[in-house]
Amino acid sequence: MSEEEQSEDSSLPDAAATPPFAGQTAAVETEHAAAPRPVIIEPMTPSRSFWTRIDRPFVFGFLLTLGGLAAVVLGLAFTSLSTVLIYIALALFAALGLDPSVRFLERRGLSRALSVVVVILGLIVVVGLILWMVLPIVIDQIASFVRSVPGMIQEFTRSDIYATLDDQFGDQFQDLVADVQKFLVDPGNIAAIGGGALQIGASIANAISGVIVVLVLTLYFLATLPAMKTGLLRLAPARDRARAADITDQITDSVGGYVMGMVVLAFCNAVLAFLLYLFLDLPFPPLMATVAFCITLIPLVGSVIFWIIGTSLALFTNPIAALIFAIVYLVYMQIEAYVITPRVMNKAVAVPGSLVVIGALAGGTLLGLLGALVAVPVAASILIIVKQVWIPRQDARV
Repeated sequence: MSEEEQSEDSSLPDAAATPPFAGQTAAVETEHAAAPRPVIIEPMTPSRSFWTRIDRPFVFGFLLTLGGLAAVVLGLAFTSLSTVLIYIALALFAALGLDPSVRFLERRGLSRALSVVVVILGLIVVVGLILWMVLPIVIDQIASFVRSVPGMIQEFTRSDIYATLDDQFGDQFQDLVADVQKFLVDPGNIAAIGGGALQIGASIANAISGVIVVLVLTLYFLATLPAMKTGLLRLAPARDRARAADITDQITDSVGGYVMGMVVLAFCNAVLAFLLYLFLDLPFPPLMATVAFCITLIPLVGSVIFWIIGTSLALFTNPIAALIFAIVYLVYMQIEAYVITPRVMNKAVAVPGSLVVIGALAGGTLLGLLGALVAVPVAASILIIVKQVWIPRQDARV
């Protein structure tokens, strides 16, 4: 090779020795950075303490037995405290029902404490007047009703309706009426229904003490309801307290409106039952008015139950009057369902009729009359929580 060729080769840059320019370096680093790295997932090993207990049957059985005993003790404690829990539930619902009246007085310038005192005193006066005027009459009519049941059955056996039923069912219907009459004629059977005179007296004493306890608890709950709401809201995270306060207000307003609405509707049913029994010359108008008030507190089905009871009792006395009562009360039930109830229950949340029936049946099965009474407010509260919390979260998901 000549010297000129060697000089030309030496003047050319060495590609292997020359470093890359900045842009090329960045591109190479980006390619390396973008390359996915393998993720190593370590298998989760269960707790050694758990498997240690499994490997030791005695320890596992001992812990399982302790859990079962704890569940039994809690169940027995709940059963023993069932009466107290019922009192608390009644007082809480009564306080929520009276809270709209207290807030009405607060908007008129009265303090919370003074408003509570005025509402409670008004409630005591109204209940006292009702008991003073109605209770003696109701007790007297209960005794008269028990004494007159055999005569009513005798009158029924001479009616045309009895003859029609006798033709349809024959000896079976006659035996049924005879057994009912034989049972009701014996005073011992009537006393046995209530558990005897001693049991009746104890029940009356327990009822009076229960009313006093519920009244005192209602007073405390009504006076401290805002503080109870505030304490409940402090359990929620700070970012959610405004929303929780709004939901709590909706629930309390709904329950309060429902309780007051049911009392108003039950009072309307009681007045109608009293007037119908009085004008149709049927027996025991005050007693039937009291029965109507108590039974129609049960949502949706209470009016139907009293319609059957009132018509059946009137049927033993005067079939024509019973027919008139059945027609008039049936018309009132339609008016109540489509006119009165929407106006009275305007502040209570709308609950589908199917949920009302299911809730009333489930509550009545679990807690009797109290469960049937509180089933609809509980269902309304659950619906509010579902609409305000669960559905928005589901809508936010993609």
